[in-house]
Amino acid sequence: MIKTKNQYINREISWLSFNERVLQESADTNVPLIERLRFLGIFSNNLDEFFKVRYATVKRIVDAGKTGKSVLGGEKAKDLLEEITTIVIKQQTKSLEILGDIEKELETENIFIIDENEVTETQASFIKGYFMQKVSPRLMTIILNDLREFPLLKDTAAYLAIKMELVNDANEEVTENENKYALIEIPKDIDRFVVLPNDGDKNYIILLDDLIRYSLRHIFNMFSYESISAHMIKITRDAELDIDNDLSKSFIEKISSSVEHRKISDPVRFVYDKNIAKDTLSFLMDKMRIEETDSIIPGGRYHNRRDYMKFPSLGRKDLMYKKNIALPVKDFSFEGSILENIAKKDYLQYTPYHTFAYITKFLREAALDPKVRTIKLTVYRLASNSQVASSLINAAKNGKQVTVQIELQARFDEQANIQYAEELQAEGVKLIFGVSGLKVHSKICVIEREENDKIKRYGFVSTGNFNEATANIYTDYTLFTAHTPILKELNKVFNFFETSYKINKYKHLVVSPHYTKNVFIALIEKEIENAKAGKDAFIKIKMNSFTSYKMVDKLYEASNAGVKIQLIIRGICCLVPGIEGMSENIEAISVVDKFLEHTRVFIFGNNGAPKIYISSADWMTRNLDFRVEVGCPIYDEDIKQELLDTFDISWNDNVKARIFSKEQDNAYRKNDKPKLRSQFAIYDYYKKKLNL
Repeated sequence: MIKTKNQYINREISWLSFNERVLQESADTNVPLIERLRFLGIFSNNLDEFFKVRYATVKRIVDAGKTGKSVLGGEKAKDLLEEITTIVIKQQTKSLEILGDIEKELETENIFIIDENEVTETQASFIKGYFMQKVSPRLMTIILNDLREFPLLKDTAAYLAIKMELVNDANEEVTENENKYALIEIPKDIDRFVVLPNDGDKNYIILLDDLIRYSLRHIFNMFSYESISAHMIKITRDAELDIDNDLSKSFIEKISSSVEHRKISDPVRFVYDKNIAKDTLSFLMDKMRIEETDSIIPGGRYHNRRDYMKFPSLGRKDLMYKKNIALPVKDFSFEGSILENIAKKDYLQYTPYHTFAYITKFLREAALDPKVRTIKLTVYRLASNSQVASSLINAAKNGKQVTVQIELQARFDEQANIQYAEELQAEGVKLIFGVSGLKVHSKICVIEREENDKIKRYGFVSTGNFNEATANIYTDYTLFTAHTPILKELNKVFNFFETSYKINKYKHLVVSPHYTKNVFIALIEKEIENAKAGKDAFIKIKMNSFTSYKMVDKLYEASNAGVKIQLIIRGICCLVPGIEGMSENIEAISVVDKFLEHTRVFIFGNNGAPKIYISSADWMTRNLDFRVEVGCPIYDEDIKQELLDTFDISWNDNVKARIFSKEQDNAYRKNDKPKLRSQFAIYDYYKKKLNL
């Protein structure tokens, strides 16, 4: 294999390339107008999380005085920070241009986003009342000049930096044109977009920021000033959890303490309105002790554009995606017992094309069935009002032995999971808090039911979280099965949570951290062997991210042996496809569209008898070596065909598919074939199965 300088793509740069694809959706005029605004919000939210986690990690390497070349694909950490900042500034500039274009198009639809200088007399009366009743009681306003210590700014909260040029006052010793500085925190518990009274068929919206700007004279009426200005700033803090080793604390206490510590963790990004006065910016940066290794990014008038994810619909369904009704799984009836159905055959649920209700129906039936003895489930992220959690509590109240492995370190869901853990524990659910040094990311459930004086197991394995809210937008597979060997091995996984010193062996499941990498390497090697023998050899993989250099190298080896490889990777991809002598037999695409592609499926040709697995694991070092993940083989021939069909539909997308290349230019795939938009085509595929 030819070793080249471009053997890998840096994971951080690849992630930024993924977020560029999200930004492309906001620029796509074929996407409904309000949905384009919401994609801008997703782009901004993604960027916030990137800086909290990935940028912060690289910054820690720099702060430790290390180069990080061994873990950053050969790039020095300091150089990488500079490269990230350069890319982000370009993306931010582009996002502002897109926002301006969208706002102009909204005006053609009689939707006007106004600022504080465009308020009419009628609107002024409404704004004054709204400010006094809803906003003023929640405002946190801090005068900065005389403070000994600068106030601690909240992570990713938005602040208006206020500068007042004061005038002489006979009653006070004020030097002419002395500047007074203040901060106003934008309240998070008030809608960012304030819908103003209609003017005929015209809709008007003002951002909360501008409503506050309009009200500055009420806020600072005790000061005499010649001029007043307000420009937005925000900081992003390192979100890594630093868990202490105090043996006297419970694990919940340690995680709670670590989450609390995030509030005072080091800043890693400072974003400011590029039109802010230089003296105001200097004053703030000096007081905040912003360092040169922090990412300092000039931005637009408005930050926290993640709030555009909740832009009001205004009843304009024509400016949003049509909501498709989630379909039933063919022959998987809600009438009668769901367990009786599963006893006869396996079923595959593919949300959001299929309804998530099969999971809640399964758990509710298990909670009430007098023959069910035990329920075991893993939890990574739950909905805010989780039907899954209520079903588990219901089961415990009915005398079932309910065991839940809950991952308290699910990033940004730590606090929610702590609350669920306390609630479940209070209702008699047995909790397991994982394995030391490993996150539990597997998505599995096993129940035991007494049938004919014997124990019969039922369960499901999923690629995604048991979260009915995200199931509306995340694509995920869930296999329902009564397959005895698979369920016996799923039970072994739960046993491992409690006795992690005992390493189980598996004939069917693919389990991290002990087996996933080796099992998939063996499957790749079989394809290499088949290719060298002149047999049919191919690999088809769909997953979220691909960063394991070891697995990248293995696919390069397979490519050189003649194995045809198709990759559908939503996010990060460190592999460089299409390079002669290294990866010419590998093609890779990313599909970014209405739904968030979250499925993980692995297909190996096996000389005409494909081996197919679904899994909770991407091919990332963390998933392969530092998490408990579960992959499950598919044995049902109908489901195998279904997975092959849906993979091929995604692969043939020529509307929303972008091609991975060494240039990372996110070029759309274009060809002479009829237009195929895979997410829409997959929905039609399942409708056809139901003869709808």
